Amino acid sequence: MTRETISRRRFLKAAGLGAVALALPPRLDGAGAPRGKPNIVFILIDDQRWDVMACAAHPFVKSPNLDRLAREGAMFTRAFVTTSLCSPSRASFLTGRYAHGHGVGTNAGRDPDPQWPTFPALLRTAGYETAFVGKWHMAGHNRPRPGFDHWVSFRGQGNYTRNTLNVNGETVELAKYVTDDLTDRAVEWLRRKRTRPFMLYLSHKAVHANFTPAPRHANLYADVEMALNTRQDDRLDTKVRWGRYFPENTWQKDLRRYMQTLRAVDDGVGKVLDTLDSLGLADTTMVIFTSDNGYFHGEHRLWDKRAAYEPSIRIPMLVRYPPLVRPGARIDALVLNIDLAPTLLDLAGAEAPETMQGRSWLPLARGDTSAGRRTSFLYEYFREGDPRFNRPSVLAVRTARYKYITYPDREGAPVELYDLQTDPEELTNLAPDAKHKETLARLAAELESQKKATGFRWPESVNREDRGK
Repeated sequence: MTRETISRRRFLKAAGLGAVALALPPRLDGAGAPRGKPNIVFILIDDQRWDVMACAAHPFVKSPNLDRLAREGAMFTRAFVTTSLCSPSRASFLTGRYAHGHGVGTNAGRDPDPQWPTFPALLRTAGYETAFVGKWHMAGHNRPRPGFDHWVSFRGQGNYTRNTLNVNGETVELAKYVTDDLTDRAVEWLRRKRTRPFMLYLSHKAVHANFTPAPRHANLYADVEMALNTRQDDRLDTKVRWGRYFPENTWQKDLRRYMQTLRAVDDGVGKVLDTLDSLGLADTTMVIFTSDNGYFHGEHRLWDKRAAYEPSIRIPMLVRYPPLVRPGARIDALVLNIDLAPTLLDLAGAEAPETMQGRSWLPLARGDTSAGRRTSFLYEYFREGDPRFNRPSVLAVRTARYKYITYPDREGAPVELYDLQTDPEELTNLAPDAKHKETLARLAAELESQKKATGFRWPESVNREDRGK
């Protein structure tokens, strides 16, 4: 071991960066190393598809601040949720566990089982000052949750124009556009003087239906002709019948308002980035932007989410942290919402508990191509008791190339197999074709392997009559 190496390790240890700092790029040696543990800003929005950003080559959406985040950091081009539904996905971000493991199987109004530690609570134990601002959307109340020093939230979905907030136990009534209000409250908290590293979790209501843009964006894209992403060659006859189909009478208005509503989120991202810059924190703060699930815009004649097709399960994910992430990087490895919690703990130099089923993507973020990559993952959706969502439960497996989908509670439903390399839009179900018999069998075995590896069981929140046989 060289004198230089010993010196570097001693320096990093003295700076308080711990084991994770030793993995940082060589350009951080000496005076270039950030002092103390990195700060964290996690921005989660609702129902944003992975491709509704200019930096993801959307044909007309303007997203200058998301584009800036991608330009100054990295875009994970194949990020996914393990359940495409608000409450289960949010609980998976928090706990690093699949929905069948954390107890929030549906949007039935419950928080994760308290036996599973969350990343905010663990970061707080590790010395972080923590804040939650925005939409919780699990158990129906808005009271402060464990693990946060600062709390701002509303009940359930909240409202775009008027909300009753719980601010650290105090009730605050406000009539202000919700995205702007949450952004302003987050920025105000960021500007406070502190002696500890911080973790801010900013959780937006947008862009959930009923889509309501900020007044300043009411005419945005007015000259754009909206078009659904439907395909005449989509073999719907080989797919399970699934609601809800796109709203025939309002889809053009809904699609435009969806895009308009997103713009205020982009404005807010810009305010957060500018605030970090003005405080001199840009180089010592990791910023993560992502969504709780995707959203259909007419693919397979569908609206909403929940199904296992790509528009539903694929999410945007942008990460900026100059000491670690190369500007403009595009990372194509499979990463999941359950990976966030172990990643943030890894960044903070804290050990992720064995209960977390995700894995840290820090090695991928720093360009370590030798890091073990995920080759497949389990997708699950559990049928809800609400008659408005009469959709079958789904158990599926996605690999780098293929997707295999089953509907365990719908007798006689077809299985589906897609080759994402030759058919990225999932137009043709290959399962009925005898030529793909071996691939079908291999993917069926992989699904069973994933279920076993993740300890799959039907959540107690799922009605027994809605469980697979």
